Amino acid sequence: MGKLTGLFTSSRPGGRRFREAKRPTVSRILVIKLRAIGDVVLATAVLPNLRKAFPEAEIHFLTEKPSLPVLEGNPFVDRTDIVPADPWSRSGNTSSWAEFFQFIKRLRRARYDLVFDLFGNPRSAWLTAWSGAGIRVGFDFRGRRFAYNRVAEPRGGRVHEVEFNLDALRRIGVPVIDSRPLFPLGPGEVESAGQWLSKNKIRAGKLAALHVWGSWPAKRWGLDAFARLGDALVHDRGFEVVLLWGPGEKRYAETVRDRMRRPCILAPELTLKGLGALLARCALVVANDSGPMHISAAVGTPTVGIFGPTHWRLQGPYGEKNVPVFKKGMECLGCNRLECGDPRCMETLGVEEVLEAVDRALKRKNVTPRKNTGSVVKKEHRSSGPSEHRRGGMNHPGES
Repeated sequence: MGKLTGLFTSSRPGGRRFREAKRPTVSRILVIKLRAIGDVVLATAVLPNLRKAFPEAEIHFLTEKPSLPVLEGNPFVDRTDIVPADPWSRSGNTSSWAEFFQFIKRLRRARYDLVFDLFGNPRSAWLTAWSGAGIRVGFDFRGRRFAYNRVAEPRGGRVHEVEFNLDALRRIGVPVIDSRPLFPLGPGEVESAGQWLSKNKIRAGKLAALHVWGSWPAKRWGLDAFARLGDALVHDRGFEVVLLWGPGEKRYAETVRDRMRRPCILAPELTLKGLGALLARCALVVANDSGPMHISAAVGTPTVGIFGPTHWRLQGPYGEKNVPVFKKGMECLGCNRLECGDPRCMETLGVEEVLEAVDRALKRKNVTPRKNTGSVVKKEHRSSGPSEHRRGGMNHPGES
């Protein structure tokens, strides 16, 4: 397993360190990563390293419902769990107080030995504290330190989010042997993607996918620009173009289709795994900073990510094959604004600049990845779904 130095020492708020009598036994581990699909994709890089360091331990992953498919089929996860909505939330998506307290009871009954909080907001910090785990690893954010007894320096503003996640492992001496995110695909999803391509007589080797939308208004490159890019990919680069869309996004993909002068095709309605399988069959993906962009990179497809308010060095498509593109020379890049009254970083980014990034990505497409992260997982997945209890861990909310 190697020497896990951080398991022997603990930081207290006053900076005092003490040595424990013996190495703690780690038989059950919980990884917490909430919210966005792309963030959970990037957090999967910690899992093979944990399995290598703790081969006999159960590894559980706590997230929110929309991100659960990211973890399906992951060979390094024994159990996935969903955190209920906060009863005090004003968003309208709430759980009852009784349901929430039952979840906390199940969390404590799981008796985790080691918990990693990779999200680091007040909610995930409290979940970490309430777990009662003997070793609780998190980042030194204001107002969160109380929840952890192993505190890592937060380098989120200096390194890519994958490295930020891996810093939690480094804090306790877990060797990092693989830094690639993982998005496993089952044979059913792969077969369905192949059938759709065959039905539409699409050549997978010359298929370029465009994801034209994004969760933040400020992160969206213009639909007219995407239409011009699609025309250029068809006419100048010889690609066939498929337009991707998710829940609530179809009309934007249809707008791009209607504005293109060259033929293209609209993707069918897909599950998240189905989307990953289609992305894996593409020769190129161009996307705004979004979950599909990170999934594309994780399955090994050359990916061009369009950036403005989020920073390409910190959230760009991870891996040597991939290329972020942004308007150079703009002081406001990486402002992290959800909305912007003057989104010049996106409006002034030209189609030719994105095409240059496409050409760079295509030149890199034969780069051999350090690990095969887009492979089909053919064996039965060790993790349970949201309605099944595994090996004495937490029951899911609403489970008896």
